[in-house]
Amino acid sequence: MALRSQVGPSHCIRSKNIKCMVDCSFVSNIGNRMDASKMKDTRVSFPSLPLKATRTMQRLHLYSSSVQYKRGHRVIVTASPPTEDAVIATAPLTEEDLVAYLASGCKTKEKWRIGTEHEKFGFEIKTLRPMKYEQIADLLNGIAERFDWEKILEGDNIIGLKQGKQSISLEPGGQFELSGAPLETLHQTCAEVNSHLYQVKAVAEEMGIGFLGIGFQPKWGLKDIPIMPKGRYEIMRNYMPKVGSLGLDMMFRTCTVQVNLDFSSEVDMIRKFRAGLALQPIATALFANSPFTEGKPNGYLSMRSQIWTDTDNNRAGMLPFVFDDSFGFEQYVDYALDVPMYFVYRKKKYIDCSGLSFRDFMSGKLSPIPGELPTLNDWENHLTTIFPEVRLKRYLEMRGADGGPWRRLCALPAFWVGILYDEVSLQSVLDITADWTPEERQMLRNKVPKSGLKTPFRDGLLRHVAEEVVKLAKDGLERRGFKESGFLNEVAEVVRTGVTPAEKLLEMYHGKWGQSVDPVFEELLY
Repeated sequence: MALRSQVGPSHCIRSKNIKCMVDCSFVSNIGNRMDASKMKDTRVSFPSLPLKATRTMQRLHLYSSSVQYKRGHRVIVTASPPTEDAVIATAPLTEEDLVAYLASGCKTKEKWRIGTEHEKFGFEIKTLRPMKYEQIADLLNGIAERFDWEKILEGDNIIGLKQGKQSISLEPGGQFELSGAPLETLHQTCAEVNSHLYQVKAVAEEMGIGFLGIGFQPKWGLKDIPIMPKGRYEIMRNYMPKVGSLGLDMMFRTCTVQVNLDFSSEVDMIRKFRAGLALQPIATALFANSPFTEGKPNGYLSMRSQIWTDTDNNRAGMLPFVFDDSFGFEQYVDYALDVPMYFVYRKKKYIDCSGLSFRDFMSGKLSPIPGELPTLNDWENHLTTIFPEVRLKRYLEMRGADGGPWRRLCALPAFWVGILYDEVSLQSVLDITADWTPEERQMLRNKVPKSGLKTPFRDGLLRHVAEEVVKLAKDGLERRGFKESGFLNEVAEVVRTGVTPAEKLLEMYHGKWGQSVDPVFEELLY
């Protein structure tokens, strides 16, 4: 759920609204060299572009400029957000600008990267209780000082770390998240995961803290989970019960692993989006790893996935419109404009705009800040508050998997890279899923959290489709030529046996664990 940008803007051609987009790496480079204090009065000119495109490039320039400053020994980085108010609207945003923002993510195949994010639960080894914020602050400070990370503050509270293109952030209940750098190969991705876990463990073990790789908090209730001192989470905490029964569980008791992947064009985005949505229930089944709630089996293999079915259906789900012939960047913008807002960040404070419309914001009619107009920063922040099974920003996020142990943190990106970054495998998946109906896709989404690979599908089981898909992923990785297919061993074993990680945990719970969940903290300890 972290708010982050995996990649900067680059060249993209649209057939409809955007005739030409310049390579925005030029814009980004200018922004990186600029003195942030001068940004309010700066306008960048692109004389060869039409007026609308010029305004869009100006906004993208302002957006790409980062603001950071030192206060004593601390480095404050604008991230996740907050973003500084130096980024201002130069003119009212149009829907065309919002489309152009998404389109600016397009890049040629040689620039495609892999960005992996994973969350984990911190706990006291002696008591198994969740880490308190004070312990988390000590841990973040310790990692920063020992391994040279920059500290991210909100007010006087440390809420994250940044090092190069990696960042560490906190989810609402203290879940510890690494948002990895955009990397070229899965070997680099897995090395990044291992390096991160080494650094975290080096500091945490001295504090008596461990980390658990699982999709849902197995032992503790909502009342036992600490609340992180982040302004946006207070707004979400107040809003969630109004729109679903499980939103607070999502915020405070779930962990996921996801991968962020690039596209080359609008058509490429559409094909990957459709393949990702169709196969997301298979990923949920392969990585299902959350069968316990408050010390007992909860009746699901992926409780984390089930929770999303009643969190906030205005901003979650399978997005059937992605399969419409008319779908593209413009249609996703139309959808996102109608997803209710959470907040606007102004003058170092979060302003509660929950339930209000970004369309009204674009007209200066947002009631908490009447007359103010949104910036592209506001648009990016809004996009990060939308939680479908696949999410579009300037890249695509695969969001269907439970958190798990480190081998699965490498297997999840391997699964999706093998399918979506190989043309043969991608087309094969599109062919396999071409005649799946919206009702069938939704049926899989609804049933997989409970029945996993044993979910009946047409004349067989979902496991049979998963076997074929994992084979396509393996073939795709082999064609990439980086010797990455070994990262799929974890999921290959799942489809071979038909037994999901959650089912293995349940077997141990009913067997050698003596119907106690406490041993899971050792079994899935990083």
